[in-house]
Amino acid sequence: MFISDPVYRKIVVKVGTNVITNADGKLNLDILDQLTTQIARLCNQGIEVLLVSSGAVGAGRSIITLPVGLPPVARRQVLSSTGQIKLINTYADLFARHGVTTAQILVTKSDFRDRQHYLNMRTCFSSLIEQSVIPVINENDAVSVTELMFTDNDELSGLIASMMQVDAHIILSHVDGLFDLSKKKDNPEVIPQIDPEDTRFHKFIQPGKSEFGRGGMLTKCHIARKLAGFGISVHIANGRTPGILYDIVSGKSVGTKFLAKKPTHGRKRWLAHSEGMEKGAVTINAGAEKALRSPTEANSLLPVGIESVKGAFYKGDIIKICTENGEIIGYGMARYSSEKTRELLGKTGEKPLIHYDYLYINI
Repeated sequence: MFISDPVYRKIVVKVGTNVITNADGKLNLDILDQLTTQIARLCNQGIEVLLVSSGAVGAGRSIITLPVGLPPVARRQVLSSTGQIKLINTYADLFARHGVTTAQILVTKSDFRDRQHYLNMRTCFSSLIEQSVIPVINENDAVSVTELMFTDNDELSGLIASMMQVDAHIILSHVDGLFDLSKKKDNPEVIPQIDPEDTRFHKFIQPGKSEFGRGGMLTKCHIARKLAGFGISVHIANGRTPGILYDIVSGKSVGTKFLAKKPTHGRKRWLAHSEGMEKGAVTINAGAEKALRSPTEANSLLPVGIESVKGAFYKGDIIKICTENGEIIGYGMARYSSEKTRELLGKTGEKPLIHYDYLYINI
C-alpha cells in the first residue's frame, strides 16, 4: 500500500506480547507477517521506523519447559535468553522477504540513566536508520534484575520515542484502544482522542496486566500523556487489525490518539527521564510549588522557595525537586553547587538554582 501524504515521517512502533503470541505463548507467524510487511512497506516509502518488540519470554515458553521450583528471576532469564533468539530470527527472516535488513538492540534501564550510554544508544539508532536498517529493540531480560527492569516495553519504547524525537509513538496492543467504561459497561466505546492534560482516563480503565506481559493500560496511558506533553502523538491501537499501521500513518481515526502539544526541547525530554541520575535534591515550599506547577507561567526555581538541600551536587548536575510532603514533582539542572544553595536558602533577589529552560515538572 502506498501512502501519498503520510502524517508521520518518523515513528516508534511498540508491539505487545499478546499481539504476536498465541494463548500458549508460541509466536503467531501470521500476525508477525502482517506487521513486518506493513513496517517494511512504510520504510520503503521513506518513513523511519524503530521497532520495540516484546515476546521473547513468551517465545521461550514454546521452546523449553522449566521445573516448577525455579526462582522467578532465573525463570525469566532462561525464557528470555532462549526466546529472544527465536524472536529476532523470525523478524530477520520476515523482513528479509521485503529486502529489509534488521538489527537487534538489547538494553537495560541503566543504559538510560548513564548520560554517555544514552548518547551512544542515540548515535547507534540514528546510524542504523541512516543505513535503512530497522532496529528491533527489546529489554535485555537475561541480565536485568528487579531494580533494573523497565515497568514493561511501553516504558522502554516511550524512552526511545523521546530520545529520538519521533513524530509518533504507536503502541500496538491486543485491544482496540482506550475504552470509555463510564457509560456503557456492557458495550463500551473506544475513546478516539485524549488531551494530555485530561486526567479523567483513570476513571475509564481498569488497571490490569496481560497474560504474558508485565504492563497494563494504566501504564500505557501514563507514558502516552508524558510523550504527548513533549509534542509526540501517541496511538494505542489493536495490532491484530489488518493494515493498522497504514491507517495510523495515513491519518485515519483508529484506536485512541493522545494529542500532541507544542514540541518540547530535547533537554527537557532528557530531564523528564532523569530518575536515578540525580546527584541531590531540594525541598521547596508551597509558594514555589504553586509557581512551578503554574499552567500559564514559565517559572524558574529561586532560592527563596527552597526549604532544604539534600546531598552534594555541583553546577551542571541533575537534582530532583520535592515538596514538603516528600512528593517528587520534577527534575532540573543546577546552576550552582549544593554548598552555595545552602548559603542562599530563603533569600530574595538571587539567581535561580534551576532556570526554566533546564527544568522539567511532572504533568
